[in-house]
Amino acid sequence: MKAIILFGHGARDARWREPFDRLATLWQEQHPGTPVELAFLEMMQPSLEDAVKSLCEKGTSQITVVPVFFGQGGHLRNDFPALLEACQKQYPNLKLSATPAVGEDLAVLQAIVDFGARAL
Repeated sequence: MKAIILFGHGARDARWREPFDRLATLWQEQHPGTPVELAFLEMMQPSLEDAVKSLCEKGTSQITVVPVFFGQGGHLRNDFPALLEACQKQYPNLKLSATPAVGEDLAVLQAIVDFGARAL
């Protein structure tokens, strides 16, 4: 079974998480056969390790982690690879991969341009 983890930074204010919850709900509605979990780097739960564990306990054999970050800053260049490696060591039979940050994708950037254009 394949699954996806939407990975965000996390924040002190619980309301910061609301768009991530909506994103996960949209995923579930549009891809009901592929489980989705949220995970956060810091200040919020679940952690990446906890999300991977949850999916593995459900029988997932392949997980793609999508960093919902605007760019490839220090967290994605340094902290994130270490977290992925730790998860892979914990679940050696799991196929674990990651995409670039969503903000690196031209379609995402275009959606932001389109959003700004609609605001004019």
